[in-house]
Amino acid sequence: MSRVGKMIIAVPAKVEVKINGQDVTVKGPKGELKHTMPASMNLKQDEGILQVERASETRTDRALHGLTRALVNNMVNGVSTGFRRTLIIEGTGYTAEMRGNQLVMKLGYSHEIPVPAPESISFTVPTDRKGTVLHIDGIDKQVVGQVAADIRKLRPPEPYKGKGVRYSDEIVRRKVGKAGAAKKK
Repeated sequence: MSRVGKMIIAVPAKVEVKINGQDVTVKGPKGELKHTMPASMNLKQDEGILQVERASETRTDRALHGLTRALVNNMVNGVSTGFRRTLIIEGTGYTAEMRGNQLVMKLGYSHEIPVPAPESISFTVPTDRKGTVLHIDGIDKQVVGQVAADIRKLRPPEPYKGKGVRYSDEIVRRKVGKAGAAKKK
């Protein structure tokens, strides 16, 4: 049995879950999410508890069991508390700022890079950090992660000086510079 799949999902009091066949709709204070489960998965709902069950013991059903449970759990967590991804911008002159609903990034290119906020995603640039920190908030974990990856892809961190856009929990392995310059004397 799947270790992840057999765990129960606790539904907070503010969250409402509707199951219509294979379609699951989760509504909470932050918004509403919908997902269609695979045909071999069933979702049982009791008082404040959700349980995902699989129809058979085939390899694909066992794989989908944990995945389906994780997706439904992320939906419940997203509409109740939301998800946040934090990016750190390092480099001289590298900044991010908000202009209306659009994020504008300066990443060492000859031009500014505008990043429009997708639906259900909000960008926050704390003013005390002078544009070197960017928070990406949303209710869908997959969308938040994809937007963060797309922004990081604009200027990934380089290993020599560490300049670029990185995740807050990412460790950039640094390389030493040229060794020949010190020996030339």
